[in-house]
Amino acid sequence: MSDTIRFLLNGEEVEIRDLSPTTTLLNWLRYDLALTGSKEGCAEGDCGACTVAILDGETWRPVCACIQLLGMLHGQSVVTVEGISGPNAELHPVQASMAEGHGSQCGFCTPGFVMSLWTEYQTGARPDTSRTCDLLAGNLCRCTGYGPILDAASEAFDRPQPAWTVPANCIDFSPLTYASDGRRWWSPETINDLADLVAQNPDATIISGATDVGLWVTKHGFDPEKVIYTGRVADLTQITEMDGWIEIGAGVTYAQAEARIAELAPDFGTLVRRIGGAQVRAAGTIGGNIANGSPIGDTPPALIALGAELVLRRGAERRTIPLSDFFLEYGKQDRKPGEFVEAIRVPIPNDPARLRCYKVSKRIDQDITAILGCMIVDVIDNQVHSARLAFGGMAGIPKRASHAEAALIDQPWTRATIEAAMQAMTNDFAPLTDMRASAAYRMQVAQNLLMRYFLEMTEPETATRITEIA
Repeated sequence: MSDTIRFLLNGEEVEIRDLSPTTTLLNWLRYDLALTGSKEGCAEGDCGACTVAILDGETWRPVCACIQLLGMLHGQSVVTVEGISGPNAELHPVQASMAEGHGSQCGFCTPGFVMSLWTEYQTGARPDTSRTCDLLAGNLCRCTGYGPILDAASEAFDRPQPAWTVPANCIDFSPLTYASDGRRWWSPETINDLADLVAQNPDATIISGATDVGLWVTKHGFDPEKVIYTGRVADLTQITEMDGWIEIGAGVTYAQAEARIAELAPDFGTLVRRIGGAQVRAAGTIGGNIANGSPIGDTPPALIALGAELVLRRGAERRTIPLSDFFLEYGKQDRKPGEFVEAIRVPIPNDPARLRCYKVSKRIDQDITAILGCMIVDVIDNQVHSARLAFGGMAGIPKRASHAEAALIDQPWTRATIEAAMQAMTNDFAPLTDMRASAAYRMQVAQNLLMRYFLEMTEPETATRITEIA
């Protein structure tokens, strides 16, 4: 048991004893250590200017330092842009390629681009253009444009590994119990210890990836007195397959889950790839996306459409409920004091291609959902046998369109049936107007998504033309 936050920073051990554990890594780097290579742009994990690398097992992952809290770093290894150059200030191949390829102009965003590319360079594999674009979607530049940056990224992987390297090791994997500045932080190591802590401290804030809570800290001045961090509990990071089910631990990140989810249902995998940038996907968790109860969280509608169940735990007791029953109303979930999300159980679909996920936002990458529709309709002999239509952004919670489902079931799989279900959907939702979309727009788009689903299942050529026009 440790009462000191210890981790490696650019290969050197650091100890923290007298700072609030919810201090952001970015503020500590810039204001305490004067390591100003990491920039602050948005302070919410969107712009990537503060990107650093954290060792995850044997793999380096990019994360946004602005929403990484110091308590989360215990036992980790962190590398900033200052730590990747050689002992005599030799540029790393990624840095050299960016400089020589004119991938930097004002330079503000450059360290973040460099660090995102550095994590990929460390894998030793050359990414294709699609992978590079995915990797850099969480890094914004408003000066040079992305052409020179992508060219520099490609050129960097042709350069040999430098003679120096950053040690790929962590230091202290003991649980952490930390107190400073009137704040308490626990980082348990086992699932049973986590359950005991949550039961004993039902008023504590539970943090996993901090991709949501981090914004509470940076944007709303949130300063919790008690925090329980789940990131060191190995049992929460497992994906296991049972008879007809996949169980995803609540602490599994989007990046860790993406490949298996794509095997489970390709459209769901594509949806996960569109959640934030690589930095957010490397930190945010499936369980956290559910537990925070956001009406526009991206994974709940897909999981609800698949018929997923939620495993909740309080102390030694567990209960399993349909995920659709977990969300009660805006800001309220079926979670008792001292209870936490332990795992998500997802049935393996008989026909994965019948699940379709439609995320409507103002841009493809790195954008908040306006409307999300996830649908799976089983048709036997041209008659609807079952239907699950789940939407985000249409109500105060992720919600099924039960009236529309009822209008489909036991009816012929025809355009007339779809049109009737579209009309029935007006009884399912009373969407709000906000900065992302009007109520009328949301309703019309949700209805049209159901028609699009029908066309994709029955008239793929027509659906392809619709997609190209969109």
